[in-house]
Amino acid sequence: EALDGIFERSLVISLNIPFETLKDRLSARWVHPGSGRVYNMDFNPPHVQPLVQREDDKPEAVAARLRKYKDAAKPVIELYKSRGILHSFSGTETNKIWPYVYTLLSSKIPPVLSDEEN
Repeated sequence: EALDGIFERSLVISLNIPFETLKDRLSARWVHPGSGRVYNMDFNPPHVQPLVQREDDKPEAVAARLRKYKDAAKPVIELYKSRGILHSFSGTETNKIWPYVYTLLSSKIPPVLSDEEN
């Protein structure tokens, strides 16, 4: 509700991802200190050494962050659902949901034209 005075929303997207899936994904993140690049041991294995894991990406910290998020997000999700602007998608297979998200966004947001098209 605090955002109502800042800008109008006609569309809110929620990605529903099981707690354990999020915990596994976030806990698999590691950082190369020299470059700051983030690697995921499952999706983007590193080719450099050494790597460090951020304290807030360790499994216990991730679980605590996710519990806080769930508590904070619940009333926000309920608000947007009651306004009829919440669109939920399963986020377990990110490579498969993009076409659906893109179609939804394309139906709500006019295309941006390049200078050549104007």
